[in-house]
Amino acid sequence: MVPRVIFGRGSFNQLNDILEPKRLNSKAPFIFLVDDVFKNNAWLTSRIPLAYDDKIIYISAAEEPKTSQVDELVEDIILTTKERPSGIIGIGGGTLLDLAKAVSIMLTNEGEAKDYQGWDLVKNEAIYHVGIPTISGTGAEVSRTTVLTGPEKKLGINSDYTPFDQVVLDSELTKDVPKEQWFYTGMDCYIHCIESLEGSYLNAFSQSYGEKAFDLCHEIFLDNNLSDEESQEKLMMASWHGGMSIAYSQVGVAHAMSYGLAYLLGTKHGIGNCIVFDHLEEFYPEGVKLFKEMKAKHNVELPQGICANLSDAEFDIMINVSLGMAPLWENALGKNWKSIMTPKKLKSLYQKM
Repeated sequence: MVPRVIFGRGSFNQLNDILEPKRLNSKAPFIFLVDDVFKNNAWLTSRIPLAYDDKIIYISAAEEPKTSQVDELVEDIILTTKERPSGIIGIGGGTLLDLAKAVSIMLTNEGEAKDYQGWDLVKNEAIYHVGIPTISGTGAEVSRTTVLTGPEKKLGINSDYTPFDQVVLDSELTKDVPKEQWFYTGMDCYIHCIESLEGSYLNAFSQSYGEKAFDLCHEIFLDNNLSDEESQEKLMMASWHGGMSIAYSQVGVAHAMSYGLAYLLGTKHGIGNCIVFDHLEEFYPEGVKLFKEMKAKHNVELPQGICANLSDAEFDIMINVSLGMAPLWENALGKNWKSIMTPKKLKSLYQKM
């Protein structure tokens, strides 16, 4: 679990108080990885507490994070800092939070990031790392994974050393999220709930978080009678609870399939999950029905035909990446999932998209 969390509008202003006791010395900087959407946004950047050799690295979230990107960041930090950093602080959405987690791990572990894609492969504790989400839904702020696209697969570094040491949940930071992005990322949280609650890995611990996140999503996206501030605060908590539910169970069909889309087509995670989930009535009938209601209520049109012009070889790449996510399929379909989700069946689903 994340050992320390601070919640509340304006809590970002307490960042200096949080970080200063963790500074190792004047030569060990804090490195801030910040979504470049904030590059000229003084409202946020002027409040990042820089001292000594601390620095901000702006990173585009236009593409999903890659293992090669993590390796480049780690090399750059090692070459330009006098000592190992005091900490890594990620400020942004799931992409930035996952990069912060991965960089903090790779600063203390040898080799390349791709060597650690999988479950419990990390040997050494990561350096101190802090997550500050500026959009709600991914659950990256609370999960024990950092999902990366590598040379051969899209798979997380899942380990006990991955979760943040500190998270700052300031819902005010989400106030300027564009509407469609708000919907796609919020639906990532909703889909986490459905996949967790409908899965075979479910237990009472995971269920309690999943049910709470589901109720919050229903209130935000369907009941729709909240003020902007209430909606922002509740979605931030839905993201947290949805992420906690997944941390103690597993996701399912939508995530397994969207990883294939992301690997081949570069489809971003939130919208990819929505495109897939729209076609999964067979597996999640009630969940998909509600999803379609939310989509209609917020006038969201999903891209159509993204797989229309793919070759058989390209379908095979997606299918192999997707079927490589064994724990997700087992959670969704049980121990005999391979007899249910054959490559042919998976291809027919992708062809609908």
